[in-house]
Amino acid sequence: MRYEIHGTLLPSVDVYLEAGESMFTESGGMAWMQGDIAMDTNTRGGLMAGLGRKLAGESLFMTTYKCNRGSAMVTFTPEAPGRILVFELSAGQSLICQKDAFMAAEESVSMEMHFRKRLGAGLFGGEGFILQKVTGPGTVFLEIAGEVRDYSLSAGQVMRVDPGHIALYEPTVDYDIQTVKGLKNALFSGEGLFLATLRGPGQVWLQSMPIPNLAQKIARYIPSKS
Repeated sequence: MRYEIHGTLLPSVDVYLEAGESMFTESGGMAWMQGDIAMDTNTRGGLMAGLGRKLAGESLFMTTYKCNRGSAMVTFTPEAPGRILVFELSAGQSLICQKDAFMAAEESVSMEMHFRKRLGAGLFGGEGFILQKVTGPGTVFLEIAGEVRDYSLSAGQVMRVDPGHIALYEPTVDYDIQTVKGLKNALFSGEGLFLATLRGPGQVWLQSMPIPNLAQKIARYIPSKS
């Protein structure tokens, strides 16, 4: 399998498959394709697995695209302006992602619901208690709104982040929530009452424009009935 990413603000990814190779994505995730490709839609792992994915922002059903013979191409596009991130995961390697980040992956990759255990992080962490977890081996494509910057945190190193800007992180990173110090800061800084703390070691990926922020900006210009 090989792939090519095209575009910048509104990118797409062409995945080229040879006979026997396959990819899976959420329902409606495919944009166009060519070649001898068989489609198979199911709950992928059973009803409970499907319901878990639904809670994590994906569809109940997943669709597999398999090349029957020769060469084929399947194109996937994101749901919002932003970046397509590609990860080559080794066996057992995982990433914790925001809701709705999953785009497509090789058949060998597993995608499941990840439950955030800490009460504070779940209530005030921007994405709630339910996140996504992808585990290798295999190639996985993630879609993240806005631009993305990544940081490598050493052991004990802390980064404070507006919770909505956390796109994904490695499981070794400790995620928690702390209150903003100072009454004026909490009330008038525009950052709210809470910030996320990411403590290393591990890699984190932050996004410049979370979808809720974009929607809030656009909503100002949508006429409303008086």
